[in-house]
Amino acid sequence: MSHCAGNGETCHDDDNGVIVLVGNPNVGKSVIFGALTGRYVTVSNYPGTTVELAEGRLPDGSVIVDTPGTNTLYGNSDDERVTRDILLSGERNLRAVVQVADAKNLRRALLLTSQLAELKLPVVLAINMVDEAAAHGIRLDSERLSPLVWIEVVPMVATRGEGLDRLLQSLQHARPLKRLDSYTPELESAIDRVEMLLPDDLPARRATAMRLLAGDTELAQRFSLNGALSDIQAEIATRTMRPVKSLLIEQQISAAWRLADEVMTIHRHQREGIAWNLSRWAVHPVWGWPILIAVLFAVYKLVGEFGAGTLVDFMEGTVFGEWINPLATRIVDAALPIPFIHDLLVGDYGLITMALTYGLALVLPIVSLFFIAFSILEDSGYLPRLAVMLNRAFMVMGLNGKAVLPMVLGLGCDTMATLSTRMLETRKERLLTTLLLALGVPCSAQLGVILGMMSAVGPAGAVIWAGVIVATMLAVGLIAARLLPGDRSPFILELPPMRLPRISNILIKTAARVEWYLKEVLPLFAIGTLLLFALDRTGALVLAEQVASPIVVGLLGLPAAATGAFLIGFLRRDYGAAGLFAMSLAGELTAQQVLVSLIVITLFMPCIANLLLIVKEFGVRVAVNVAGIVFPLAFAVGGLVNALLRAFGVAF
Repeated sequence: MSHCAGNGETCHDDDNGVIVLVGNPNVGKSVIFGALTGRYVTVSNYPGTTVELAEGRLPDGSVIVDTPGTNTLYGNSDDERVTRDILLSGERNLRAVVQVADAKNLRRALLLTSQLAELKLPVVLAINMVDEAAAHGIRLDSERLSPLVWIEVVPMVATRGEGLDRLLQSLQHARPLKRLDSYTPELESAIDRVEMLLPDDLPARRATAMRLLAGDTELAQRFSLNGALSDIQAEIATRTMRPVKSLLIEQQISAAWRLADEVMTIHRHQREGIAWNLSRWAVHPVWGWPILIAVLFAVYKLVGEFGAGTLVDFMEGTVFGEWINPLATRIVDAALPIPFIHDLLVGDYGLITMALTYGLALVLPIVSLFFIAFSILEDSGYLPRLAVMLNRAFMVMGLNGKAVLPMVLGLGCDTMATLSTRMLETRKERLLTTLLLALGVPCSAQLGVILGMMSAVGPAGAVIWAGVIVATMLAVGLIAARLLPGDRSPFILELPPMRLPRISNILIKTAARVEWYLKEVLPLFAIGTLLLFALDRTGALVLAEQVASPIVVGLLGLPAAATGAFLIGFLRRDYGAAGLFAMSLAGELTAQQVLVSLIVITLFMPCIANLLLIVKEFGVRVAVNVAGIVFPLAFAVGGLVNALLRAFGVAF
């Protein structure tokens, strides 16, 4: 049997059977997948969606698929629907399902286990991170759990490779799960009635019937059961005074907790300590805010002062200013004494004197330190706690704290963050988050430059900048939440334990992100410089400055030369920010002008890559609407701030 999926219809041989990895988010599925497959991995879109799946091969030739994380087979997000469809469709020759569980959250994992039991597929349960569970005083008896669920249970520490060999061996003995729960007579009757409406040859009829009862409208339309299904759901809801989905999940949760309590013991005294207390303080309604402020202050000190000050001064003033640029000028003039070549390589808009200087001397030191800071926050487990702290603010915008995670990812790359909005359950939430990402979340390169420019406006200017950006995003989110149809999903988020970041993890993540910057961003700096060079040589740059003068000079109060930075900002916002940073370092901008330019370049058009991804995810109409909101709003807010600063005579 073979299978073709994704863009390009890449085919995979399923003759040896397919292994499917499933599990809750952040349980280590990808670590296990990488350890089992090594380099032999392909990535393709699941048919009819933009959700990407990774596929690889085991040593015996079996295909292994890493599915998106899911908390339930009844979920509504794109990622959860894809996981459900892979298991329910019967299109692949499934050899086994490997459920990866977090040993610290066994109750949550067993809820998914109870739903997998309804599929009657061969399953192996891999309980990962048993070392972290033990450190928190949690002890699991996997030998006792195995006969209770009738399948192989493998304790693992995937990051150290512990349990991988046993997992591979257990695949030879995979078998269906025992049903963990029993439902009330009313629910059992309803499940049987819906099951009778389904085709006899449908795989996992009972599981499909339960999905339908839980309110899966897509499946209901597929089987043309909307009318009959609604009658059954209404009848059960009338008898029990509860929605059918709530009844199903509540009884599954009850069964999962009973089973977990049989095999799990918690020694609470072992959980007390600095990390445990810090974990609680970080989400405290009072103490959480000082911690958040301290984290932001530390990031500013590292990136904004040390990176943008000490490192940039050394790289720009010494490495490029005294060594590289003078040497490059001498070599170019000696080897190719042609004015055009001189200007192209080492002139005012030269590939060496501008593109490389911007990319390597101004931006790279700042970005590298930001990547380090971001990796520390990511590895420590603080980012989900940030989502909890900001949940109420996001509720004002029709979102919940889960949307903080794409926002934080946007501080690394807005394009990747837009992809991560798939974790949100409703289209309304995805659209709102995508709009706010495009509007006011600067990517790592841009944010690094912004933090570097903050030294010119001081703490007061930084507060004004942050206040304006936050107020703008809140206002836009509030209005958009009222205009867009749809509801907000409930806020349910796992809080991983706080841990001391591993230096090796930080270095690996930072190196990977710096490599991405050098490969993806630096070439665009060169393209942007070539564009500016062409505009300058043809006189179009002067013309553009004249045309844009009413906005840049009149509305924003900036020098006409800032037009070039905004023009190139259409290519990448961080390149535009780098141009403004260079003007600031050269003393061409006053502190008030720096503040206005910071606000405008933050609330600016998304980069081309992000805009194209919005087209891919939501269509051309949505992308045009996002651009139509973001672009004029950036200049309008900048103009308003400029007018207020002048009216009140604010100085820094």
